[in-house]
Amino acid sequence: MLEIGLLLGGMAAIVAVLIVVVLRRNSRTENADGLLTEQYAREQAHDDRMTYRYTDVIFEVPPNRRDPHRR
Repeated sequence: MLEIGLLLGGMAAIVAVLIVVVLRRNSRTENADGLLTEQYAREQAHDDRMTYRYTDVIFEVPPNRRDPHRR
């Protein structure tokens, strides 16, 4: 009987932690520092996407001597 109580208590603790995590993720940033941090992160992510695009990696490789397609 003790094992069942521990199992249910552990599951309840995990559910409580998950609820807290979900509620904290959905909270909005209200102060200026948080908004500036979010803006910087958004701009950095955009710059990273433009810098490391999949097409850039393929098309900026110089052709080798056997490559019949001249660029």
